[in-house]
Amino acid sequence: MIRYSLLLILFVIFQFTSCKTYGPSATYSSPEVLEIDYSNLNHWAAHPDKRDNADKIPGSDRTASSNLKADVFFIHPTIYRSKGKNLPWNPSISNKELNNQVDASTILFQASAFNAAGRVFAPRYRQAHLVSYSTSDKESAKKAFALAYNDVKNAFEHYLKYYNNGRPVIIAGHSQGTTHAGPLIKEFFDNTSLQQQLVAAYLIGMPVTKDYFKTIFPCESATELGCFISWRTFKRNYIPDDRPVDDSILVTNPLNWTTDTTYVAKNQNLGAVLRDFNRILPRRVDAQVHEGILWATKPKFPWSFLYRSKNYHIADINFYYMNIKENAERRVKVYLDAKN
Repeated sequence: MIRYSLLLILFVIFQFTSCKTYGPSATYSSPEVLEIDYSNLNHWAAHPDKRDNADKIPGSDRTASSNLKADVFFIHPTIYRSKGKNLPWNPSISNKELNNQVDASTILFQASAFNAAGRVFAPRYRQAHLVSYSTSDKESAKKAFALAYNDVKNAFEHYLKYYNNGRPVIIAGHSQGTTHAGPLIKEFFDNTSLQQQLVAAYLIGMPVTKDYFKTIFPCESATELGCFISWRTFKRNYIPDDRPVDDSILVTNPLNWTTDTTYVAKNQNLGAVLRDFNRILPRRVDAQVHEGILWATKPKFPWSFLYRSKNYHIADINFYYMNIKENAERRVKVYLDAKN
């Protein structure tokens, strides 16, 4: 755990301060294995039928209950950011080193935020390399993202066939996870019979327009159902010039769960979970919606003086971990109460 905590903080510090990400240089080529077998539990980073880091509870030796009446389908962000020559655009599903990194970072520090709301399903998928977002080789990047989405879609279809059984479900993703969660919701929920099972969608870390879906609308309160939530976090008073920022983009304030521009002080923050998973840091981070992004005053936490970036993307979930946990659980309760 100490090793992985150190790994995480180094990841936080350098993720957005490094000069350049080196990734695939050759044009995209199709992988040898076209379809992933999701009946194999090794192809799930989190699954109710195995012990995994999504079951863990910060500051406690207990693990999440498996006797829950709803499910969470969590799609993790980009962890594949290796540097080197001749890298594939998408890694092997059995890349042990990468899978360990996924489990020790996003599954532990992000997916676990939803484990009080439902059983967590988080597929391993052949994520597109981080450089796919910025490369000039747009055609290769498009194919890399398509393969990643196809894995996510196949995993979700397997989940629907063998595990859902009419249960309510939360869709949650961060960064590249949101890149795939949006199309997944369009394909399976938007204006379909499955829409009635959607508790809410947490589409965090990427710009999502308010009118992205046809019949699924932004959440406007902490208890609204069948709606979607989104935000991207930056340092207060900073407006990025390298990504879309305007009022057409949905921004949900994770401290009051509205979309208005009311400033919410850090005393409303139930707790961040950062470098040390077993340490909850309450009242550290504030929040305010501003022109398509979420502003947060830089919080103080161990080694925070080393973090100079004004982009808090890596902590979109971690800054508001306990509020997300409480809200997801609350929405499920409202959903189940309405059905009874």
